Amino acid sequence: MASQISHIVYAKKYFDSLELANFDDLTAEEKLLMPNGKIKKDEFILGCVFPDIRRVDKTIKRRDTHLKFAPLDLNFSGLTSFEAGWKFHLYCDMRREEILNKYNFYSSNEKSYMRGWAAKLLEDELIYDEYNNWEKIGNYFNNPPYENIKLDVTQETFRLWYAIVAKYIENKPNDKVMSIFLIKQLAFPDEVEKVTSAVKELRKDEKVVEILKKVKDEIIL
Repeated sequence: MASQISHIVYAKKYFDSLELANFDDLTAEEKLLMPNGKIKKDEFILGCVFPDIRRVDKTIKRRDTHLKFAPLDLNFSGLTSFEAGWKFHLYCDMRREEILNKYNFYSSNEKSYMRGWAAKLLEDELIYDEYNNWEKIGNYFNNPPYENIKLDVTQETFRLWYAIVAKYIENKPNDKVMSIFLIKQLAFPDEVEKVTSAVKELRKDEKVVEILKKVKDEIIL
């Protein structure tokens, strides 16, 4: 699974790939069969960071946000732009693990909880500069349109999550920014120091850095 900056960069890579493609040469699945024939990028990106909202509300279970769509592919027919982004998040979580396993990311160290979280945050740091309009996305996240998501998520929780993400993406993340981001999530207050220490260790590992940089390039086949 990836963290929020990475998910936004993945979305950019996806849209870039569509712009480079010849629409007439795409398969039906690749043509994004939306009701209006076109995805709204801002709403798609809003959806692509939504599933991790459970981290600020204990009543929202992982199954509520991460088992929403099947099969996990890039066929977004019949979905709103927000739902398409939501599904894209789940697809990228799956693809990211496939890529990490392909490069034996976990082989030299146990697949620990701390290592996994450290890798997510370090990846955010490594690929932050792949996106060049964070201010626009941050402003949008600070005033997000409330979506009818058919889950018991209050508007207050919805807006809180996006405000936390908006603050996180303001600048390239460093140890302090990562710590603050983790502290604001219910699951991490007692583990922040352990996770950030793990990030520092992974930064020193050239092989890890190389692998994490590859994810963004291979996430969309």
